[in-house]
Parts: sequence; structure tokens; C-alpha cells
Amino acid sequence: MPYVMLSIHVHANDNFSGKQEMTEPLLRLENVKVRLGQGASAIRPVDDVSFEIHKGETYALLGESGCGKSMTALSILRLLPEPAGHITRGHVFLDGKDLTALPEAEMRTIRGRRISMIFQEAATSLNPVLTAGSQISEVLKQHHGMKGRAARERVLELLDAVGIPDVKRRYSEYPHQLSGGMKQRVMISIALAGEPDLLIADEPTTALDVTIQAQVLELLQQLQDKTGMAILLITHDLGIVAGMADRVAVMYAGQLVEESSRERFFAGARHPYSQKLFQSLPDVKKRDQALDTIKGSVPSLDHEFAGCRFAERCDYAWDYCRDNVPRWLTSSGGRHVRCHLADDAISSPGITTGVSQKQPVIVQQSENTGSLLEVSGLKVHFPIHKGVFKRVVGHVFAVDGVSMDIPRGCTQALVGESGCGKTTVGKSILQLIRPTDGSVRFDKAELTTLRGRQLRRRRSDFQFIFQDPYSSMNPRMMVGDIVEEGMIAQGIGKNRGERRRRVEQLFAQVGLSADFLHRYPHEFSGGQRQRICIARALAVDPRLIVCDEPTSALDVSVQAQILNLLKQLQNDLGISYLFITHNISVVAYLADRVAVMYLGRIVEEGKVANVLERPRHPYTQALLSAVPVVEQDTHREIIRLEGDLPSPSNPPGGCHFHPRCLHAMPQCQQQYPDETGSDDHRVRCFLHA
Repeated sequence: MPYVMLSIHVHANDNFSGKQEMTEPLLRLENVKVRLGQGASAIRPVDDVSFEIHKGETYALLGESGCGKSMTALSILRLLPEPAGHITRGHVFLDGKDLTALPEAEMRTIRGRRISMIFQEAATSLNPVLTAGSQISEVLKQHHGMKGRAARERVLELLDAVGIPDVKRRYSEYPHQLSGGMKQRVMISIALAGEPDLLIADEPTTALDVTIQAQVLELLQQLQDKTGMAILLITHDLGIVAGMADRVAVMYAGQLVEESSRERFFAGARHPYSQKLFQSLPDVKKRDQALDTIKGSVPSLDHEFAGCRFAERCDYAWDYCRDNVPRWLTSSGGRHVRCHLADDAISSPGITTGVSQKQPVIVQQSENTGSLLEVSGLKVHFPIHKGVFKRVVGHVFAVDGVSMDIPRGCTQALVGESGCGKTTVGKSILQLIRPTDGSVRFDKAELTTLRGRQLRRRRSDFQFIFQDPYSSMNPRMMVGDIVEEGMIAQGIGKNRGERRRRVEQLFAQVGLSADFLHRYPHEFSGGQRQRICIARALAVDPRLIVCDEPTSALDVSVQAQILNLLKQLQNDLGISYLFITHNISVVAYLADRVAVMYLGRIVEEGKVANVLERPRHPYTQALLSAVPVVEQDTHREIIRLEGDLPSPSNPPGGCHFHPRCLHAMPQCQQQYPDETGSDDHRVRCFLHA
């Protein structure tokens, strides 16, 4: 859709023009310490953290889950979980006013107006009994006194600006009627409605496609240029940091371990932890080797530390690191690092930093010409019911003629925007959703004709790894029972003892301890829950696994572990994957072939190198141009798509993409293009007819 600039009401004293260094910071954290609980075993998620954010500046906060990033943000707004959470030391200043000393009534006038926050989990942050429009209107009424028609028009403008199609219909819908990406965009609209001085964005683009992500990030930058709004950006996406941040801070185990300008940070990170984050990134150049990972996990924060908190996971640590706390060192250009290796006053054992450990080679399976899965003309049309008698008045054409083959032991990636039908393709292949038409042949057997017991017997051949591992597990069951459940259903194992031994083997295979079997899902991190879901899928010895965004919400270090695991399992067991994702770097590293989907149809498909390096379809070109990259000064041109994403219930005639295509011709409006090209690279576009 065309970018719609929000009309921002600039206050008379706001004479900001562009980003600039200010004498007094907008926000200043001074030695902030946060405790959750009481006594010696209290959790210390934020431990003596200090930093400044100036007006118009974007300050990025990087780090793994559990490092204290979100708790730092919540402490700024004084939204720590009650009654256990409290700031035990330090101050938070906003324009010189100490927020830690304000009464709760005055803090309510600051939240949403002076400081807004985009929360990480939009699904749990939105009120399920209020419509999207009413939740945004609430902010306008509270902080701007805006009501009635004026408020409604402003809400529609906000929804349009963050890329939500058909805004008048979405205005009246409830959160459960919106996709994950749309919920996130509603959250962004709520945060921007107050026109804040500081926006805290906690993983603001996690659930968004790269095209919408690029649009939202551009929106935030436009707002900064106009109003001088500052942004505290919490993310694990180094590509977004490279494109947006002015300064970067890396957080580990409750402390900042590095801080510098964006340019200096990407030119050469100094802390071993920061270097590891870069080395964990998937890349096409690393296809023949395992990704670099960070051994172990973030330490528990329920005790005082005697030495460096990263020492147990660091490739360069020596005895001195484990017994002595590193200083917060300052060097030229306002650069800071907390590491003994950078301290000239300490004699290190001659270790050279920045050297990546040699990773083991993963031998690629030779592509087998025999197809395990053959999908032809797959269609899934959902009926639209209306009226008292629920008459069918139309259909949602979620999947409209998809064909693909997946060879044994290979990975087929499926990419595209939210709502294009990717997940529906995966579920309909596995017959979790019954296709309207088409053929799905698995190892020569036609799945669409199987029913009841016949289909249940084939369930062990194919499994599904869902996007959200937490919601896909029963919270009342222990994880050992969750993994064993599929084995019981398929009659695998003679008795419980044999099945338990198999579960223990699976846990070891995915890198988890057998001690975890008697824990519940809420006791694990996101990466651990995803590993449990992989173990559950492997429990029935499948030959095909559909992976639906399995790494979308994971840190780069945990993502590297999961990708290494999936690749190793494929080489050891010969499993095939249908990998649904919007992360192009993951596709480049893991997939053998990739299909690009738009509005229920595949528009381009072929070998990964051909499609990613030489895209032919205008939609594929736009999709790849919007992918954030870590490399600096690439001078890439981002292709902006025109118009709204059409509704799958009323797709355009001819080529579905023609209303948004920069190269549309008259014939594009009249008929859908035929497929051209070879098996290595096929495309449906009249430009290549």
C-alpha cells in the first residue's frame, strides 16, 4: 500500500528538525537495579544499568531472551510485575523529572502520552472483549480528549498508516479475528496514537512480513524526523538495528556489556558475546557447515556474581574472568565495553578476540530425484456465511491452485506475506484442513481420499511444528507426556517403559536433559519449547515435517541451534521439510528449493540460488528488496508496493499482483499468466512469457 504519513500535532515548543545531539538527554537511566522477589534468592533482571537516549535518537538494545531487556523497558514505565517487582536502586529521569519518585496517578498521565510501549506479545496485550478500534480510541480520549467522529477518523488513519487493509472492517473486529501480524500492527497504532516523546518498541516487527516490516520501520523514522520522537528499540534482528539505530547497546545477564555508535558496532564488535551474535547469523555462505552457536544458556539471575557473567560461555575466558568482575571501560568515540580483554590494566593470556571457532562441516544430502510428496492443483476455499440461515454468499480463496514436489531428504521453503495462504497449504497437505480440490500424493498414496482410521495410520509419516510452541502444547501436561502422546496414539512402543526410554533419547537428540521430562511447558524458554515440539514431531518417526515459522520468535543464537538441529536431523534420518517462513536468510542457509506465494498462488519457484540471486517476478523482487541486511552502505533500493493487499475473498482478475505491480501491462488485467521456465526456475509473469 502507498505510505500514508500520519498527521502529527507538533507542540509549539517542539522545534526539532532531524536527528541531532542534545545537551540534555530525553531519558536517562542512572544505576537502575530491579528485583523480583525478596531475600537472597530474588531475581536480579536489571543490575546497575545506566544509559541515555536523546530526542530524535534510536537506541537499540540487543541480547538473548532472559538478559533483562524487557524488564529494563518495564522499569522505565514502572510496570514491573506486582507485588514482587520493584526498583531497589537508581533513578529514571524523563526531561530531568525523576519517574521513580512520582505517585502512580501522575505516572498514568505519562504512560501512553509521554512514553508509549509496543509490547512483545500482541495477543496477550490486547483486550479480547474490545474491538481494535475502541482500544485505539481509548488512548485518544484519555490523552487528547478526542471523541466521536474525529476519534474514529483518526483511528482509521492510524490503522491505514501501519498497513492494515480494509480498515473500516478491521475497526470493528475483535483481536481473535485478526492474524498475528495484524494484532501487532494494532499494538503499534495504540502506541503511536498518543504521539509520544519516547516510544519503547519491544520486538515490534516479530510477527510482521518483511514488506510490512519495512513500511512500519519507515513510518517510525518519518515520525522521528517530524516530531523528534526517541525510540528505545528492543530486538534480536541485527538487520533492523543496522538500518535504524543511532547507538547500540548489548545486554547480557542483567548488565550492559557493550555500547557504541551503530557504525563502530557493525565495523567491529568488541565484546566476545557481541561477536558471537554476529557469528550465529545464518548465511548462504555457511550452507556447508554448522552455524556458530553460544554454548550453554543465560545464567540464572537469582544470585550475586563473583566474576564475568559471560565467562562460562566465552571462548576466550581464563581463570581471572571467573573470579573478578570486569569494569565498564570507556574508549574514544563514546565506546564502552565490559570485558577484561579490553582492559589495558589487566595482563591477558595472549588471546586474540574476534576469531570464530571452526565449525563442523555438515555434508549435504545429494538431491534425490524421487519425490516423497507431490502436490497438484491444491485448492482450499472457505465459505463465507451470512444471515440467520447462514447462507453461503462467497468464498475465501485461501489456496487457489498450488502445485509442488518435495524430494526425499530435501527442504522446500515457502515464503510470502501474512494471509497469502502459506500455513493453510501446510495444514491442507497434512489433511488438518480438508482441501476443496486438488491432489496430495505422499509416497504414491493419495491423502485426500483417506478417511478415519486409514488417515490416522498415516499420521506417523508426516508431522507439523507449529509457529507458537507454547500454545501448541497442553499447559496441564508435563512435556514428557506431551512427547509420548503421539507414540501412544500410533501404537509405538510395547509399554510405557520402552516409550519413556524413547522420549529420553529424543530429548538427548534435540539437546535437552532427561531431567526436563517432568516439567511443564511454562518452565521452559522459547528455544527449549521449540526443541520439545521438534522432539514431539520426531517421536513417531516421520518422513516429512511441515515447519511453520519455527524460528520467527527466537534469538539469533537459539535460532542457530534449531537450524543446526534441523539440518543434522535431515542428514541423519533423511527427513524432508516444508519450511514456511518470512526469514530469507534462513531460507538461503537451510532450503534446497523455494516457492514464493502471493494471494493463494505460487508466482515463482526454483532452486534457492536461482530465485534469491536472480528473482524474476516483480513481487519476489519487492520481497527480497525489503529484507533488512547487516552489511552497511549497500545502497539497496527498497521497492515499495503500491495499493493494498487484496482480499482473498475478492481477488483481482487476471494476474492477482497487477494492481500493485510497477510493470503491469494491459494483458495482466485480462488473464492469469502461464508458468514459464525450467524446473530449476519457474515463474508466472507476462514479463517472462
